Amino acid sequence: MNIRPLYDRVVVRRKEEEETTAGGIILSGAAKEKPNQGEILAVGDGKLLDNGELRSLAVKVGDQVIFGQYGGNAIKVDGEELIILSESEIFGVIG
Repeated sequence: MNIRPLYDRVVVRRKEEEETTAGGIILSGAAKEKPNQGEILAVGDGKLLDNGELRSLAVKVGDQVIFGQYGGNAIKVDGEELIILSESEIFGVIG
């Protein structure tokens, strides 16, 4: 994959959808929800501040993050579905 997000954006690979619930119920395709967790694959250079300075991002490649269910923009790169998010759309880092 050769993609570099701009400014304060990151590229995230969503975790795989759960096939069963915690109670063991198998989910059909329509009942599955898209996971709101994923791994950061690429980060931009940082946020451009009003005074012209560039603030680096608080996340880095390889971080496991939590983001909003409907946040970001889905794209396909080399047949893989990825999400481009702004740093502000990320709720937290796992681990």
